[in-house]
Formats: sequence, structure tokens, C-alpha cells
Amino acid sequence: MNEGWIVNIMGNTYSGSSITGLTAILDVAKPGDKIFMVSFGSGAGSDGFIFQVTDKILEVQNLAPKTREMLNTPHKVYLDYGKYVAYRKKIHFNEY
Repeated sequence: MNEGWIVNIMGNTYSGSSITGLTAILDVAKPGDKIFMVSFGSGAGSDGFIFQVTDKILEVQNLAPKTREMLNTPHKVYLDYGKYVAYRKKIHFNEY
């Protein structure tokens, strides 16, 4: 449970919280582990999933950066929403 609890590190990403927690669990999962993931929120419902970890995890586990390592890097850059949309070019301003 502790490995998947990352809201205290990165904040509440709402619908992304379950999946981000799952990535942190998969980073340390071993073949044969069972993972129970349940979403929770203020909406009308939630979903629950049970995953069985297979031997394939050993082949793919180190192909991407680990979730907690990315969150704990000293090279973090904090952006407010305005800077984020500017970097992502989500807002276009008319030039006169």
C-alpha cells in the first residue's frame, strides 16, 4: 500500500491518481503479486480492479524510469497552470 500512496508527494491528480499509484506499485511488484486498485472520488461511482502480476513484469519493469524516482528527483521544476499551458502552447494569443 505504501508504494502506491503518492498523493502526499505529488498532490491529488484526481482521475490520474489511481493510475499513477498503479505505476508506482508495478515498479516494485514481483511475479505472483496481486494488486487491488480502486478509484475514489466525489463522483457517482468508482471502479475496482484486481491485477495478477506475471513473470513478464521482470522483462519490462526496468524499461522506464521509476515513478518514485521521477517524483523525488532534485531537478524538479514546479509550474503553475499558466506556465504549464504556455509551455504546452495550449493558449494562443492574437497578435495585433
